[in-house]
Amino acid sequence: MSAQVTTNAVLVLVLLLNLGMLAVSRLAMGIRLFALQSLLLAFLPLAEEVLEAGQPGMHAYLIAAGTIALKVILIPYILLRILRTGEVHREVEPFIGFTASVFVGAMLVIGSFAVALRLPLPTPPVSKLIVPVALSTLLLGLLTLVSRLKAITQVLGFLVLENGVFILGLLLLKQTPLLVELGILLDLFVGVFIMAIVVYHIRREFDHMDTHLLDALKET
Repeated sequence: MSAQVTTNAVLVLVLLLNLGMLAVSRLAMGIRLFALQSLLLAFLPLAEEVLEAGQPGMHAYLIAAGTIALKVILIPYILLRILRTGEVHREVEPFIGFTASVFVGAMLVIGSFAVALRLPLPTPPVSKLIVPVALSTLLLGLLTLVSRLKAITQVLGFLVLENGVFILGLLLLKQTPLLVELGILLDLFVGVFIMAIVVYHIRREFDHMDTHLLDALKET
């Protein structure tokens, strides 16, 4: 299988996993789908350099290794550990139902492909699917972020949104210094670590992870 076919197949799977995360109610399953999506994305820099230079360089290997270590292993481990300390393991009453979320997500995907066809790019991408899949991932991550009640799921939406940024970054893989990309991964880890601490304290103090219930808090 050529690198071009592999890249397109990975991008299609990433898109399907986005919709899958909107469809599942079990929080642990959503985290595992995110980890699988991140694992697939980790191989895209390698495939892109194979298409452009014939073989991947150290730059692509380090990005792939950092992505796997952080977004496939460490962050899912932290989120699953927080989940095990609580009694709620499902998203029960989201703002937008699961079937409706998948329908809205499908409309956003169609819209992303329509917009991507009109976007001018300085250089042609290695795959015509990169831009529409990146836009779709950004929008579906944002949809998850605003349509779910559990803090863990909102963190997951933020992470999916970041995966969309990662896909867009493939357009500038050669132009972006390695130090900048590793710095972005570090910022992501720090942000998720802080959010994990916040989620833990919300659950410990209020015995739930529903962020909408925090609206009822009043000063005493």
